[in-house]
Amino acid sequence: MPSSHETIDATNQSLGRVASRAARLLRGKHLPDFDPAAAPRVTVSITHARQLHFSGKKTTNQFYAKFSGYPGGLKQTSLGELFARSPERIVRLAVARMLPRNKLRRRFLAHLNVTP
Repeated sequence: MPSSHETIDATNQSLGRVASRAARLLRGKHLPDFDPAAAPRVTVSITHARQLHFSGKKTTNQFYAKFSGYPGGLKQTSLGELFARSPERIVRLAVARMLPRNKLRRRFLAHLNVTP
């Protein structure tokens, strides 16, 4: 398969729309020879991640959780805090959660570049 490069400008767009478009491109669903068991050579760059738009009260009411495995080890961070610290991580998490949970997922994410 020939390799291609796609760029998505995230200025004033919602996180879900940018992430779903990136996930679709990374999987290769836009290609005529789509094969769900193969990783296409498509590189996706998302620019201006800091200028994403969130509607409603998502920045204060939506949380990202991580668990250390120890009792009382659940840590929650709001979308607003995480977005202020690292907007690239928010976009990468959204795209990763839209990809299939299989062995190709890591290879898809290796072809994703996010710039603030």
